[in-house]
Amino acid sequence: LVNATTRRDPDGNIVGVVGVAQDVTESSKNDRAVAAMAHELRQLVDTANAPIFGIDVNGNVNEWNNKTAEITGFSKEESFHSPPVSPFIV
Repeated sequence: LVNATTRRDPDGNIVGVVGVAQDVTESSKNDRAVAAMAHELRQLVDTANAPIFGIDVNGNVNEWNNKTAEITGFSKEESFHSPPVSPFIV
């Protein structure tokens, strides 16, 4: 990552350049590792053989896996952000 800007004298004339460079190799590796782990966890939730759903503090659905959709007959898209969850709970 490189950032550069001009250096100016009191009259506004360009007299140089100031640059800062940062090696983001490790940061990029960590970002990719976190993204891979998030993908694996998403797959685990989506393909679990048990219903998994989440509800936010307002009672709206914010998580709905494939097994929950299979059992309830409601797709993830139909259930997401639905107020209250009562239609989905028997």
